[in-house]
Amino acid sequence: MNNILPIFRFLKSNAEAGMKTALVTLTAVTGASTRNPGAHMAVAEDGSFSGSFSGGCVEAAVVSEAMDVIKSGRPREIRFGSGSPYLDIRLPCGGSIDLLFTPLPGDAIVSNIFDRIKNREPFTIILDSESADIRCMAQKSNKVAVERAGTEFLIHHLPAARVMILGHGPSVESLVRLSVSYGIDCDILSPDPVVIESVRRLASTAELLNTPETNALLDPDLWTACIFLFHDHDWEARLMKQALSSPAFYVGAMGSRKTHALRLQNLEDIGVPAEDSARMVAPIGLIPSTRDPATLALSTLAQVVERYHQNFTD
Repeated sequence: MNNILPIFRFLKSNAEAGMKTALVTLTAVTGASTRNPGAHMAVAEDGSFSGSFSGGCVEAAVVSEAMDVIKSGRPREIRFGSGSPYLDIRLPCGGSIDLLFTPLPGDAIVSNIFDRIKNREPFTIILDSESADIRCMAQKSNKVAVERAGTEFLIHHLPAARVMILGHGPSVESLVRLSVSYGIDCDILSPDPVVIESVRRLASTAELLNTPETNALLDPDLWTACIFLFHDHDWEARLMKQALSSPAFYVGAMGSRKTHALRLQNLEDIGVPAEDSARMVAPIGLIPSTRDPATLALSTLAQVVERYHQNFTD
């Protein structure tokens, strides 16, 4: 899901501790690969690392090369797999991956990138394959991609998917647990204090809803999915109107088709334009007629991940 925060948290903490590090970037793939171009690994001079490019086929070699690059202070491009000079390292898929190893000059650029990730800003990392130059700038594209211009690689990054869950009942906790285990941050709004208490340690935020009116905490960005899990549908309409008028890439609600027909009428009654109501995904999920909370969570999260990739990845 393009969540690079753990990698740059690793780089930032090591830089603050005075440890030298390297950023390793997947710049091209030939054939099949478990990761797409633009993926990163981070390696410290003591051999510790964060991230991966395969199921364990190349990580040890990547760490070894990165430690050598840290010592030399010079970037390096290396191919692993088919066509690589490393004859003893083969990818099970039969393809190849091209990696750029970049020694990092200090913590300033890492802190810059880390802050952009935390602030959910699109950005581009510019890496030079012949020098240790690394820069970062705002990105205006809405896709994840890698471009090459001479000796420079432009690595475009978008914010990772986030979910805002509004509702009550066991379905909320099930979806929070599954999303967090997958690596997606969750923000929760619920009128049920028991639900809030059950997810507080898991979610990024968990706030009690005191009214079904619009709420300032419901502020999704373009890379956020809003998911409504109310059994009491009197809580929905005003909050749905707010979510549907936002840039959220996904707005969905549980319930039967009959329930959704009534919901659409309620939205029309409070002035929601038809084009906004048409954005609503309902019933949610890839598995029809899902009832138990665990399966509903799996079905919904799969649909959210699918929509994110449809919208924001090549």
